[in-house]
Amino acid sequence: MTKSSKTILDPEERDRLAVEQAVVSWWPASLVNKEERISWWREARYGCFIHWGAYSVTGGRWKGQPSRGYAEHVMRAHKISLDEYKRECIEKFNPQQFDADAWVQLFKAAGMRYVVITAKHHDGFAIYPSDAYPFDIRMTPFQRDPLQELKDACKRHGLRFGFYYSHAFDWEHPDAPGNDWEYANPGGDLRLYEGKGKLWFNEHPELVPRVADYYVDQKSIPQIVELINKYEPDLLWFDTPHKLPLSENLRILKAIREADDRIVVNGRLAHGYGFDTFSDYVNTADRALEIFPCEGDWETIPTTNESYGYSADDHTHKPAEVFVQLLAKSAARGGNVLMNLGPKGDGLIDEKDRTILQGIGSWLAVNGASIYGTQKTPLAVQSWGESTRRGNLLYLHVFDWPQEGKLVLGGLKSHIKKAWLLDDESAEHLAISRLNYYDWEILVPEQASSKYHRVVVIEVDGEPAVHPGRLISGSQTTTLRAFDAEVSKGIGYGDGKKGNDYVWKWTSIHQFVKWRVRLNHQGVYKLLIRMSAPGPAYGGSYAICLGEQRIPGQIAPLETAAPMQIEHKVTLAAGEHDLLMMPVSIEGSELMRLHAITFIPLSTSQEQKESYVEVDTTDVGN
Repeated sequence: MTKSSKTILDPEERDRLAVEQAVVSWWPASLVNKEERISWWREARYGCFIHWGAYSVTGGRWKGQPSRGYAEHVMRAHKISLDEYKRECIEKFNPQQFDADAWVQLFKAAGMRYVVITAKHHDGFAIYPSDAYPFDIRMTPFQRDPLQELKDACKRHGLRFGFYYSHAFDWEHPDAPGNDWEYANPGGDLRLYEGKGKLWFNEHPELVPRVADYYVDQKSIPQIVELINKYEPDLLWFDTPHKLPLSENLRILKAIREADDRIVVNGRLAHGYGFDTFSDYVNTADRALEIFPCEGDWETIPTTNESYGYSADDHTHKPAEVFVQLLAKSAARGGNVLMNLGPKGDGLIDEKDRTILQGIGSWLAVNGASIYGTQKTPLAVQSWGESTRRGNLLYLHVFDWPQEGKLVLGGLKSHIKKAWLLDDESAEHLAISRLNYYDWEILVPEQASSKYHRVVVIEVDGEPAVHPGRLISGSQTTTLRAFDAEVSKGIGYGDGKKGNDYVWKWTSIHQFVKWRVRLNHQGVYKLLIRMSAPGPAYGGSYAICLGEQRIPGQIAPLETAAPMQIEHKVTLAAGEHDLLMMPVSIEGSELMRLHAITFIPLSTSQEQKESYVEVDTTDVGN
């Protein structure tokens, strides 16, 4: 194990030296087998995240008070002393209903391919017997090792297995970041040591040796290495890296690579100094339902409701179709979904969670080929949904089924050899015809006879060749999400949580948001701008340039953060256009938060027929 330095360095120098030492020594060696260790994870596409520990006995409630925020944060939310947490949570944690086989059978039936469970969360309590730091499951009446039981069950049923470990945030340890209601510790809500907008380890570098020598060296690294040696996990999942300096996070990663270089490590451990992550893949924000642009390997972590640990008061469970569509959206963009649920303190999984998992599993049992092992799609987002790819097969995830049975696929130049419904392969192939050089029409049943969205499979001739840009439908609503736009440098992305699917930090009149769009017919559309402007920091005027048109608009600050819609009516000529939105004036510090622009067709079918664009197809294949 690499020991920390007792020398107090300038924060910039400290982290710079740590990065330099990594990139000239152990970091390049850790990349040699990256493709080998991450291949199973890429293939899996879908896993189960489990937040379960002593906090689960409370259901997020404390002394009659309902949940505030995440249920697993009950100790922090109510500033519970360590002694009281031991009495009321740890000493009452006795999950006699826990059945590892029953859990894993449920996960497998739900289509999940890997499992990640909290070995130690922010409360500092290990739910396994830890000789490295014995603040653990042996303090409970349970007296079993649920991690070993779960690992064994995963092995029996063919699932990969890993751990969440809170390496930086620990409310038990007297020298760890986080608990400042009992100790004079940095990194807590009382902000005892933080400076003006800076993190504690930069404002007070003299505290780093204390945290490094007594917490990182004596608890965090020893327990992580213990987990590796004891359970041989396939994956380690970390969180809250901003509670430690980069130099400490890199020491932890180095210890992992020295212990076992085949373990996949997520992106919330170490990043900075030009490295988006020193780990194997990146994570989106918590609870995201829309995906901001991510490059390379990435994973999103939704929850069945809005808490990660079990919450008796959070009844905001989402229907299974929300997660089925999220699987399609994520796979379309080359990412994974690690879906969370919080089992109860008695070891049972909430019936509402079970219902959601069963719904997802029933869909994946038929449509799993459209998710597992797929690649990022070459196609643009479609009016009706998303697409995924496996070799020369494209899977069309039709969220909005065409009522007249005519599915228009936009932007595919390749020849389609055949098409069929993934959930009905015994049926005849679907009739297909080319509309023009870029687009196809597939005849599908007029009604989608399914509780969840259906998938149309097409086999193309060779490598899929596509035409960029969005086809604006003449019969269906087309929504251009801001997350799918081209944006100017400096514009940022919301985190993708419910209501946060926007671009923002729109601070200059020289910045723009742009989509490339295409219409096969002239049409009249209702154009809806979905935006938010929460407070006096927002406001100004904008212009939308679309073809030969310039559409002006005004943004006034709102009293709420909830999105609203601005409506315009536009007539669009057939052909390709850049839809460009840019500020004319900015009256606050930002123009607005832009969520999406939606086109709702108002044209009649006759008008569309009369304005059809004839396209030369002489170069089209057979």
